[in-house]
Amino acid sequence: MRFQPRRNKNVSPRTRRLRVAGALCAVLASALVTGCGQDSGDETAAATSEAAKVLPNQSTSPSGSPSGTAQLTEDQVERRDLLSTVKVTYTKAATTAVGEVSGGKLTELDLKDLDDDGDESASPSADGSASPSGSASPSPSPSASPSPSGSSAGAKWVAEVVEKDGTAHTVSIDAVSGEVLEFKQVTGQSDAEKQQMSAWISQAKQTPQQAAKVATGKKQGTVTSIDLQENADQVLVWQVEVVGSDWTKTDFDVDASNGSITREELDDN
Repeated sequence: MRFQPRRNKNVSPRTRRLRVAGALCAVLASALVTGCGQDSGDETAAATSEAAKVLPNQSTSPSGSPSGTAQLTEDQVERRDLLSTVKVTYTKAATTAVGEVSGGKLTELDLKDLDDDGDESASPSADGSASPSGSASPSPSPSASPSPSGSSAGAKWVAEVVEKDGTAHTVSIDAVSGEVLEFKQVTGQSDAEKQQMSAWISQAKQTPQQAAKVATGKKQGTVTSIDLQENADQVLVWQVEVVGSDWTKTDFDVDASNGSITREELDDN
């Protein structure tokens, strides 16, 4: 905007101060439609220009909420939208999953979109605002197969439960209703894989619930994934993902034998 020069150069200083003050009031109170003076059009335009020099940023962000939303990354928006549909907690889903396998132990539990049968990062949503509540819009073709009997919400818990001999089973649970969507034995397990899984569940002194409590004790939030794995040093750990109230995700490695945190990493996305 081009600023207009003052036309009345012989105006008294007191009058000039009053006009600038009137313009400041008009800028700050314009949303309330209250009016602060009776200046003529030309005088008001000049005074408003002066006020703009003093308050150059007041009109750019009238409220804090839009700018806060704009600061969220695409991944944060997706986490927020997915978690907003979840009614079944991690602990309840774990209990349901273990109940499907007599004598079984939970080794993995992940929160996923109902349309997501693969990696969580492969979610079909291209941007966070396009799919605020789940599966119906972003993925037209796969939507018919994963959950024909589930609810219309966008989240499910996918668990792996292992028997004492290492035989693994997959249990999918609707994250809204708590209904078991699918239960099946993992196919193609080799004898070596079964032996490894059997050894892991016998070595893990910390339960997944205890590991989750350790992680959320370090960062308050919602557990969205837990997985029994060996780390790079061949130490058996519970890998726990926690999403905080700011929708950022932190990954923890919790030693499966003593419950100590061996790794903590904040996801940049």
